[in-house]
Formats: sequence, C-alpha cells, structure tokens
Amino acid sequence: MKTTLKALWILVVFALIAAACGGDDDSADETTTTAAAAEETTTAAPEETTTAAPTTTAAPSPDFEGLAIDAGGCDYGGRVNKISAVDEFTVQFDLCGPHPAFLAQIAFGVFGIQPEEHLAATGGAPLDNPVGTGPYVLNEWVRGDSVNYSRYDDYYGDKPAHSTLVLKWATESAGRLLELQSGTVDGITFPGTEDLAVIEADPNLALLSKPEPNIFYVGFTNTFEPFDNADVRKAIGLGIDRQRIVDIFYPTGSEAASHFTPCSVENGCQGESWYDFDATAAKDLLTAAGFPDGFSTSIYYRDVTRGYLPTPGDVAADIQTQLRENLGIEAEIVQMESAEFIQACSTAGTCDGIHLLGWTGDYPHVTNFLDFHFAAGNAQFGDPHPEIYEPLEQASQLSDAAAAAPLYEAANNAIKELVPMVPIAHAGAFFGASAAAEGANAPPWGHVQLNLWDNGSDTLVFMQGNEPISLYCSDETDGESLRACGQTVEALYSYDTDGNVRPQLATECAPNEDLSAWTCTLRQGVTFHDGSTFDANDVVASYSAGLDYANPLHVGNSGVFEYYDYLWNGLINAPSE
Repeated sequence: MKTTLKALWILVVFALIAAACGGDDDSADETTTTAAAAEETTTAAPEETTTAAPTTTAAPSPDFEGLAIDAGGCDYGGRVNKISAVDEFTVQFDLCGPHPAFLAQIAFGVFGIQPEEHLAATGGAPLDNPVGTGPYVLNEWVRGDSVNYSRYDDYYGDKPAHSTLVLKWATESAGRLLELQSGTVDGITFPGTEDLAVIEADPNLALLSKPEPNIFYVGFTNTFEPFDNADVRKAIGLGIDRQRIVDIFYPTGSEAASHFTPCSVENGCQGESWYDFDATAAKDLLTAAGFPDGFSTSIYYRDVTRGYLPTPGDVAADIQTQLRENLGIEAEIVQMESAEFIQACSTAGTCDGIHLLGWTGDYPHVTNFLDFHFAAGNAQFGDPHPEIYEPLEQASQLSDAAAAAPLYEAANNAIKELVPMVPIAHAGAFFGASAAAEGANAPPWGHVQLNLWDNGSDTLVFMQGNEPISLYCSDETDGESLRACGQTVEALYSYDTDGNVRPQLATECAPNEDLSAWTCTLRQGVTFHDGSTFDANDVVASYSAGLDYANPLHVGNSGVFEYYDYLWNGLINAPSE
C-alpha cells in the first residue's frame, strides 16, 4: 500500500536527518539517442506498440491522497503550472501554454519514474541504486568494471530471454571492437570509422545502422576574450574547413552541417545555410577585429567516443592545425575528464577557450536541439542572445509547424550571424553486434533495448564508450548514464526500435484542444522492483524531485537537473539570480 502525503514527508525528514548524520553515497561522477524518420515528427498519440501483459482495471481507491506540484501560476517563466495526481491512475499536467512536443518529450528517459518512497529513503539521490519498473533489476555497479543486472520476471512487457545483463565500457573504439571480435561481448556502441568495413566483412558480426540526428560543433563562451567579439567567432566559423573534417574522420552517411539541427528534424533547416570555408575572408575578418597575428587559446575536449565525434583526439588535432595555418591562432589542446568537461564547458560555461562538443537528439522535435542550447538560461555559450532565444520561445508555443517555420528561420539566421558556435558535422552512426544476437537493435531515439536481444545464452554483455556518471538519470545528461539507468527505469512514454513515440507507463496522455493540458491514464498492475505498486503519486513525486527547486528531494548528483530546467523552460521555485 502506498504511503499518504503526511507519511511521505515523515519519510523525507527522516531520510534527510539520516543523510546529515553520515550516510555516505559513493556517487560516481553525457547524448542520447537518435533520429526518427524525417517526415514523422507528429506528437499525436500513436497506437500502442509495446508488447505487454493485459492491463488490469480497478476503481480508484477513495482513500487515495494525491500529490501535486503547483507553481502557483506561470510568472516564473517555466512551462509547468501544475502536475497533480487526480486519482491512483490519472495524472494531470496543466501547462503554461501549448506544448506540441509533450509526448515526444516525456518519452525521454530522463523523465523516468521511481517510487516516491525510494526517492525519500535515498534523500533524493538514488545515484547508484535506482528502483524502476523496467525489464532489468540492478544487481551491482562494480566501479571501473561493469554494471550488472538480472531479469525482472514480473515485468509487464517483453521479458529478456537471458537472465543476466552485463554493461561494460572501453574508451577506445578499437578496444570495443576487439572485445566484439573475441566474442566476450555481444554488442558495442559506435565502432571507429576504420572499423566499419572490418565488421561488415566479418560473417560473425553485424553492423547496425543508428540513424540518429546529431551535431558536432565547436563552441565558444562569449564572456571570455577574445570570444566576446562576434567577428572573432565568425572568423573561426569561416576559417575551419568543415568538409575536410567530415571527409577524413567521419563514416559514410555523414555530412558537413548546414544548420545546427539536422534537416531530418522538421523546421531544423529553416533559414540560411552556414558559411562556406574561406580562409582568406576569415583572416581578413580576424585582422579587422584587431588580431592580424592571431592569438593564443585552448581547445578543450574529452576523450569519449560519440556518434557525433568518432575520433575526438584526432579531430582536436586537425582543428588545432587549421586554426594555426588559416588564422594564425595557436591553440593548446587540453583533454579533460568527461564529467569535469561537461560541468565546466557545457553546464557552467567556464571554459575560456574553444570546446568541442556535440548532441544527439533526445526526442523528435526541433526544440530539443535549439531550445536546449540557445535558451535564455543556458550558460554554455556565455551571455545569451535575445535575437535567438526570443523567436525560439515563441515558436515552442505553436502547434502548427508551418506557422512556427518563420520563427525558426529567424533564430537560425541569428545563430549564423552571432556565431555562438560553429556547426561542423552531422554524423552517420553505427553499433556493432554479434551476428548470432537475434533482435539486436540501435534505435534512432531512446536507448538500445537490450531486453529484445537474444544471443542464445543466459548472459548478454554489451559494451559502451565510458562508465556512467551516476544511475539517476533525472540529473544526468550523458549517453552512458542514460543507457545504464534506462534498462531499469521507465517513463510515461517511450520510443520503439523504429523511433516512434509510444505509451509506456501511461496507456494514453490526451491533450485538451490547444495542447496546454494533458491527462495521462496510467497502466495498472505494474510493480516496481522493490515490490511496491506503481501509481500516480510516483509520477508526481518523480517529476517534483527534478522540477521543483524547493522540494527537499531536489538533490540528485550535481543538483543541476539540467534537462528538467531546459526542457521545461525553468525550475519551479528556483532562486532569482
């Protein structure tokens, strides 16, 4: 039986007191998924495609005491006014305006649901012990080696054929390929460009196309000199031969980026295409900006293979060479640890040079690319530009894609003119698998669904590029963490292996006429891995922990809850700056 509201807060207080008295979480120290078919970006509720046990139906309990998040209005600037548990099996989202991408957004695994009691018992920081409803139960995270799971036999959906799942990691793509060739793992993420032909030629292996929308870019933080000068940023935009980078370092199917958002995403390529490479014009512009002899700076990067950046060290070295030869800029290459790099260069915007980063789409809507990176509250590129974020804010309220197109055109043209970053490449991406693994998949959106893989053995082993930062995805942004916790924790909606949005813990979320309110009917008869029953209060508690800054469970790993902040246009009760 679920606790009442009063009992929950008793648990919260107890958990926080216990934490203060010396509870020691050994917390570990980013993108995610992929691209739907180009034309299919509708957010209308699709037909249910999850293979699941029949949903039980029961009358709501008259004694149910529903939780709620209430912003008290929309003056704080965010997207959410109220989220309430109407009854045990119904959650109401009252928003501050139309939200066409609602279903696609809530399918993103960051918005996974955990039991309200577990969130309270962990003090809002289930960093290495998530409790979910998914096909796998977490057994153990062996730091530096693996994350180990067992099959959840009470899972309502497609149960794994194997009883054990092992998630391992290796930074170098060559190391992952060697493990795949030797048969010690059944699948790997992002083999190196030079390894694709090797996999295709090996009858024991299979190359899985992962048609994800992504972007690799060179970023600047405009609060540091000389990147506070738009002409300096534009000179670098002109002075990097982006096609050369694609030709040398990227696999078949990749292209130099014409816009930040891939054109497969509706409205992504409105407006003018990016500048053509012109070293002479770049040098002239840098001279006019006061740097005829160039300047010294740093190139910050992390040595983590991503679909959008298959060989980060090699690309960093090539950009270093191009800056020197084309612009006279001397750039020291600085390799940073992954979590430190994300915190400094992306989250906090404290990297004082050039940084190399990218993005893989989380959900199939242009807001996921543009609104996240160029929002008024994003510190990554320094002081935000109203010429960019104001049309984006207006466009995000429009349910008609054609009506929003002129606003996305204005925003993309402003990005080109102000150059907060230089879009380099949209990469073709692949996974590798054993040819014997039936059901192997590399979905365009969402994480790989390992419960559908069958290698004929009792144990399945999958290898990714890096160790998770934590297993509490609500407060993480890296693909390794999201892939790891996504095997155990589920959201109200999800994506199938073709990238289509589908109901998951909800059977339906239905909007009102203007898409400003959504009523979600929950799947009944679902249990968490700890044996507790899933209900509407778990949904509200999970969202509240991420979205409400004042909630005592708003703790997490970094405490930033970056996706909750950006994707819901700000946190409720966040302190004013």
